[in-house]
Amino acid sequence: MDIKDFVITKAAEAKAGARSLGRASSGQKNAALIRMADALKRRSKELIKENSKDVAFARKKGLSGAMIDRLTLNEKRVNEMSQGLVEVAALPDPAGEVIRMWQRPNGMTVGRMRVPIGVIGIIYESRPNVTADATSLCLKAGNSVILRGGSEAIHSNRAIVRTLRDAVKAEGLHEGAVTFIDIPDREAVMELLKLEGTVDLIIPRGGEGLIRTVTENSRIPVLKHYKGVCHIFVDRDADIGMAGEICFNAKVQRPGTCNAMETMLVDRKIAKQFLPSMAERFRKAGVVLKGCPETRRVLPFADPVREEDYYKEYLDLVLNVRVVKDMEEAMEHIARYGSAHSESIVTKDYAKGMRFLREVDSSAVFINASTRLNDGFQFGLGAEIGISTDKIHARGPMGLEELTCTKFIVFGNGQLRE
Repeated sequence: MDIKDFVITKAAEAKAGARSLGRASSGQKNAALIRMADALKRRSKELIKENSKDVAFARKKGLSGAMIDRLTLNEKRVNEMSQGLVEVAALPDPAGEVIRMWQRPNGMTVGRMRVPIGVIGIIYESRPNVTADATSLCLKAGNSVILRGGSEAIHSNRAIVRTLRDAVKAEGLHEGAVTFIDIPDREAVMELLKLEGTVDLIIPRGGEGLIRTVTENSRIPVLKHYKGVCHIFVDRDADIGMAGEICFNAKVQRPGTCNAMETMLVDRKIAKQFLPSMAERFRKAGVVLKGCPETRRVLPFADPVREEDYYKEYLDLVLNVRVVKDMEEAMEHIARYGSAHSESIVTKDYAKGMRFLREVDSSAVFINASTRLNDGFQFGLGAEIGISTDKIHARGPMGLEELTCTKFIVFGNGQLRE
């Protein structure tokens, strides 16, 4: 079987799995998730053994320590994957929820019901835990999933998928609900992206290069964000102590995430008051500062920031600092250089804060809070499959509701169109 036929066969299997899940009750889906969780724990030694093959190959290839850490499974991480499945099982099931009903003059009642999207393709890199996380969210919302992980985690993902499929089958559901394309060849991804009509949605998770490749080649709708160039604007009316805590958290707490701050914008009126102590705190934490000319007059040790730096997602302890005239200039900067991901204003001025919320066009906009909070769990969604900066269907953290769409339902008693 060539690669094209292999992918088509896998997609047909996933389609059958989606039909099976569409008929499944919440109780049956939850039971499958709990069975999966138990199976991961029970087979943890097997999973870790298979993972060790990937880790050994990664070391041989000379992958970075950070990449190897993301790739590695141990008892603790397997338990965390298992617990994640249990937590998703405890969440409300969105499928079948009627979200609005209204009556027409002819007596007909019209409504909207949440339903599964169908077959969701997840294309991702490195982390084998994504295999279990993505499966749990898709299955709970009633979708089958086609998983295509990176070649660096091929043994780990095969073992995890085998465990999950066995649990699905034991619960009486079609094992195509969890489908895995275990061909590392790039052509397999290209063939998957052509299967409109079989696959309903593609969600890429990884670096900007992967996401752009998927988007440029897909005939199927893609939910994505390319990168997280996130900003915090410290207004002249900010609580300086609060601003310091928020900015430090947004940059330092976990700099390698898409919702970490990459540029700090500071109102000129408070720059001399705010920047020296803030910069000292950043430097002690190992943050490299890059400043505009006005910033460097206050912080002469800062490296010069270049125009292209404002577009960068550093994912590291590097921070652009720009002094701006006012909120207007801050919003202009965000509109020009931002990636529509996460932005925040620190201010005590209610009117300014509300204007910032209205006019800044990003998936999440904050007043007096860290951009690091743009996360499905933090927002109370229970879990997320990723963050979307698109404007159609879903925007921001994608939880279970965002893995459904709606259909119209109509209750009549003989109505006809005249």
